Amino acid sequence: MLALQGRRDKAEALFHSLLALRNDLGLLAEEYDPVTKRLVGNFPQAFTHFTLVDAALTLSGSEGRLPARRD
Repeated sequence: MLALQGRRDKAEALFHSLLALRNDLGLLAEEYDPVTKRLVGNFPQAFTHFTLVDAALTLSGSEGRLPARRD
């Protein structure tokens, strides 16, 4: 959302901060506890990864949303 609001520098900084939270396999959990500095909640979390991919597409200059699924 930040990138779409024209706040690209802040969006990129936040994106890279999120990437730094991944575990050794590159996976994320549902939440992050900044006090204990641990991933918490459901693991791995598909919705977190979907949002990460969506943010990467937005920052890369793609349209910012994954195409609708066609069944």
